[in-house]
Amino acid sequence: MSSIKTSCTCTLHYLLLLILVNNYARDTSALGNLEDGVQLYVQDNHVVMDYGLVQVNISNPSGLVTGVQYNGIDNLLEILNEEQNRGYWDLYWTQRGNKGTQFVIEGTSFKVIVQNETQVEISFTRTWNSSASSSSSNPSNSNSADGLPLNFDIRCVMLKGSSGFYTYGIYEHLNGWPDFNLNTTLVAFKLRKEGISKLLRFQYAAISKTRQRRMPLPEDREPPRGKLLQFKEASLLVDPVEAELKGQVDDKYMYAQNNEDIKVHGWVSSDPLVGFRHITASDEYRGGGLLKQDLTSPHMLVFLSSHYMGQDKIPMFGNGEPWKKVYGPVFLYLNTAPHCTNESVLWDDANEQIQQEAQKWPYNFLASTDYPKSDQRGTVHGKLLVRDRFVSKEDVPAVDEYVGLALPGEVGSWQTECKGYQFWTRAGPDGSFTIKNVHCDSIEVDDDLVYEPPRNGITLWEIGIPDRTAAEFFIPYVDHKYVNPLYLTQDRFRQKLGDDKYNSTTWQIKFNLDSVDQGTIYKLRVALASTTRAELQIRLNYLNTEIPHFTTGGMYKDNAIARYGIHGLYLLFNVDVKSDWLQDGENTIFLSQVRGEGRFKGVMYDYIRLEAPADDERTNAEARLYREPTNYSTANLINSPM
Repeated sequence: MSSIKTSCTCTLHYLLLLILVNNYARDTSALGNLEDGVQLYVQDNHVVMDYGLVQVNISNPSGLVTGVQYNGIDNLLEILNEEQNRGYWDLYWTQRGNKGTQFVIEGTSFKVIVQNETQVEISFTRTWNSSASSSSSNPSNSNSADGLPLNFDIRCVMLKGSSGFYTYGIYEHLNGWPDFNLNTTLVAFKLRKEGISKLLRFQYAAISKTRQRRMPLPEDREPPRGKLLQFKEASLLVDPVEAELKGQVDDKYMYAQNNEDIKVHGWVSSDPLVGFRHITASDEYRGGGLLKQDLTSPHMLVFLSSHYMGQDKIPMFGNGEPWKKVYGPVFLYLNTAPHCTNESVLWDDANEQIQQEAQKWPYNFLASTDYPKSDQRGTVHGKLLVRDRFVSKEDVPAVDEYVGLALPGEVGSWQTECKGYQFWTRAGPDGSFTIKNVHCDSIEVDDDLVYEPPRNGITLWEIGIPDRTAAEFFIPYVDHKYVNPLYLTQDRFRQKLGDDKYNSTTWQIKFNLDSVDQGTIYKLRVALASTTRAELQIRLNYLNTEIPHFTTGGMYKDNAIARYGIHGLYLLFNVDVKSDWLQDGENTIFLSQVRGEGRFKGVMYDYIRLEAPADDERTNAEARLYREPTNYSTANLINSPM
């Protein structure tokens, strides 16, 4: 991917980017009278939004969701938890090198924004008190609630006819306020694990059509029922409450997804059959773009995190930097079905609901002026072509490629850009694209956008598929001592690695050159899908030379290996290969990951290509990739150029 500047002007300045149910009748026997519309009851310590089918109890003025009644069930949230640990917004932040602090957002002021029979919208705000923060005599308190230099406005909305409620948050950092780093922010709902007669137990999780399963209980993960593994998030189920789960491994990172795929996820209780889902009609407000991975732990929706990106890539706000952003809205969708219905039926219904929510986006019923409505948004129309003279004499359409808008930055910075919004689509068969609901006026890109990929000469050989993942490379087989059965037939990379020792590794690429063009430069392109505290050294034909022909140096930590990912942050290295490093006949390229201490240090390869010098007319040569000393794997080679 590269960044392409457009000639358009826009209220917010962006760069254009590219990257090469069955329905059923609900059981409504317990519903009250819905003809009265939405009601709001304000009490001293709580407010209640009520639409008969759904009632939401929220603490006043803190804005914590303490109870959700649905279809006659008294509370879907875990009543054994304290009120601040049921339904809440929170974040993790750091400042001035101090240890990070988790902060549950609690308002100090409550206000009714909209109240009528069709809609209720209420607001819980917290305004940063700079004098209270500066008056603290203990420097370690700079990361306390008083020290966090942000204003918050957490909104809750209920509509007549909706089986659920909406929530969104407005964060603001004003000019002149202290610096801070925003590491993570999310919204979470802790659902009941036991109910009357132990029937209302939310234990079935669904995050996609094919990723659904019965989950262990929280106590199954803790000793003595569970054995903690390398990280606190990973646990071997030794003596779970439900015996059929014994011997399985559970880790919240096993359920991560790309942002573009996080549309519907949540829990289902067994009896009565009730679903509680996060539905996100747009991912414009999530950090890191469509391809960033993040948690879909079924009880939470993450808006921003350092997961699969690294702590050094989180948004850092300088002293005095003004910033304001709307996270959400998220629709908390509730559904049910008759007794003995399969849990997947609720998933099918929720999947239909996301289609309806997406059609309504942007939501025109929200009252905040910080959230642009449909008449305040525009579209970007254009056509994207790819120009590669080694593939075609003419520009070719960028069929089905990603096209997006993000705030300006260095090439590729969109994958770590988290302060602003991003808007994405895919190009059609002729390269035409339309990006909808952009925070600016409508734009028609008059001239075709032409992308010229990096290219020096013809492709001599290539290994892998340039798709920013390592999916086609070798994935270790499952260690059945540490298995998650959900990934026996899909996404094998999400299984836990075994207990074997891990060392520095050298891979070899062997290939033939009939005749080396002396006095020229060949080009080796190495694209990495992920790195974690690794250093990749490249040598040509002589492995034991003290100084490598090329080294990446120490690279950052996106931690995708430890978190069962197939990609983290993408990196591309373009290596000039001098002709005197090569020889006629067989050649070998040595790829050494020299920082191999520990199982989680390493690299993931996306794609490797060797190009001839610019004036070389040869077609290609054979290549094979194998791992030393004895475990060989042959790569599939594509003879035509990229």
